[in-house]
Amino acid sequence: MTRRGLFLPPFDVLADPALVAELAAEAEEAGWDGVFVWDHLIYADPVREIADPWICCAAIAAATSRIQLGPMVTPLSRRRPQVLARQAASLDRLSGGRLVLGFGLGDDGRVGELSRFGEETDAKARAAMLDEGLGVLRGLLSGEPVDHDGPHAPARGVTFAPAGTRPGGIPFWIGGRWPNKPPLRRAARHQGAFVIAVETPDDLAGARAVLADVRAAAGAGMDGFDLVVQLGPGEDPAPWADAGATWVLTQVGPYHLDLAEVRRVVRAGP
Repeated sequence: MTRRGLFLPPFDVLADPALVAELAAEAEEAGWDGVFVWDHLIYADPVREIADPWICCAAIAAATSRIQLGPMVTPLSRRRPQVLARQAASLDRLSGGRLVLGFGLGDDGRVGELSRFGEETDAKARAAMLDEGLGVLRGLLSGEPVDHDGPHAPARGVTFAPAGTRPGGIPFWIGGRWPNKPPLRRAARHQGAFVIAVETPDDLAGARAVLADVRAAAGAGMDGFDLVVQLGPGEDPAPWADAGATWVLTQVGPYHLDLAEVRRVVRAGP
């Protein structure tokens, strides 16, 4: 079964957690399966106002009872895994186990979202930080002792409680731009892949084949593994579902967001 979600940038007119929560409640009533929000500090013109994704997710969790939710995607290299673990466990508990965590390398882009704040800009270094951080984060969310002395995310002799409440653990979806293979190989070690900028269902099927090969080599299949793609409003999800998508996210924006149009998309349902 392919699930349908909304992919909302909390920008400008949507840079209000109370409004995002209101839209999420309408989305739940309209039959959507999830609402996911972008994670950015700054963005390209003409975007001016940006809301924090974690506050938005908390508001969504409090306003809904069924839909899944989460930040999509968070560059883990600019967050401390131990702080994020506390936030994620609390948010997972608040939502009743409906949290999904999206992660990726991030990108300095045209606006210097990393470099302006002195963050790491080398992609290989960020990849090493991401891999180490994911391991530490998973350990801290498990409620089991963690003793890790790595170069990027040390966690020496600590146990966090409460653990995440979702059975089987909070899913990690790893984002990456097609046709780059390393993000897919990373995603195959977790619970899902958010394939960004994929242009055709055939491309998505190619990404799925890469994931399936990596998972098979590790003795795992594709059952229970999420393959996520984003489309614009009105695009037909059926060919993407046929290509293996388990989630199809309908994206609005990010530029010149019109609240009336956003509400129309939300209320139309999946």
